[in-house]
Amino acid sequence: MSGLDPFRRRLDELDAQIVRALAERFDVCREVAEHKRRNAIPMMQGDRVAQVRERYRSDGHALGLPDDFTSSFFDLLIGATCQMEDELIAAPAGPDTKAP
Repeated sequence: MSGLDPFRRRLDELDAQIVRALAERFDVCREVAEHKRRNAIPMMQGDRVAQVRERYRSDGHALGLPDDFTSSFFDLLIGATCQMEDELIAAPAGPDTKAP
């Protein structure tokens, strides 16, 4: 026994929390995409992206995360959610939605 089991269990718990939080974030982005589609709002909101980027950078820095990690993670997350939003907005409206 290496004594690592308690650490591994804690990391597994944290990883599960991260995955749940990411899934919830994607769910909210799906709702945002539907709202944008219904209200003919452009997908890209540059000012909002800049605000979120700065908040990530600042919060990550304050919590001791490496700046390059925080920036890379933000770019990956925002890139994936923006792509998803773009695809959802461009998709034909379903029976439960109204077209813009």
